[in-house]
Amino acid sequence: MKTETQENVGSVNMARRSFLRYAGVGAAGVGLLATAACHKDHKVNLNTGVDIGSGDYGILNYAYALEQLEAAFYTQVILTPYSGISANEKSLLTSIRDHEVLHREFFKAALGANAIGSLTPDFSSIDFTNRLAVLGAAKAFEDTGVSAYDGAGYLIKNAAYLTIAGKIVSVEARHAALIRNLITPGSFATSEVVDTTNSLNVSLAIKDVLPIANTYLKTKVSASNYGYIAS
Repeated sequence: MKTETQENVGSVNMARRSFLRYAGVGAAGVGLLATAACHKDHKVNLNTGVDIGSGDYGILNYAYALEQLEAAFYTQVILTPYSGISANEKSLLTSIRDHEVLHREFFKAALGANAIGSLTPDFSSIDFTNRLAVLGAAKAFEDTGVSAYDGAGYLIKNAAYLTIAGKIVSVEARHAALIRNLITPGSFATSEVVDTTNSLNVSLAIKDVLPIANTYLKTKVSASNYGYIAS
């Protein structure tokens, strides 16, 4: 009989294959992405952690770092559900976890040997037993994630990468809306995240996002080519 962990791993592997097909990138496509990344500058290991590098390769590693963080967070949420969690909320958060794990594994496969290493999270500031603390952290992760994709999209040169980024950020935006509505119904598109002047999502530059992400990472991530070195 399979254990719950084995079943989860099997489901994730199957879902990953489905995701690659849906995204329009099969095994050969992932190989091409990794090969193309080889032509860019390689990542730089720093005493404080790791640097994402430059070019499209660097942006992929940037996204990979953020997806690692989100996947680790939601994995912890499901491993240690907060007090009073409803069956519906657990189901919704489990779906988000599965999405984030798939996103993480996609970038890992696409980057191949050029990927930054596995990052070690630090969630010591989050009370995983408290609903509002967990959902508040989820809101911060999702809002920042969407703003990060929007802020770095223009740096992507390869059309295939841009297409994938667009499909992934669309899912992240759905997560953000869902989490916001779990906290306060109807808050999915407040002025905090949508510019009321032009109805566009707020975007953040790499140098503004990584300091936020590093708050929850023991392995610090730098982007020296984009104006930020972790201290």
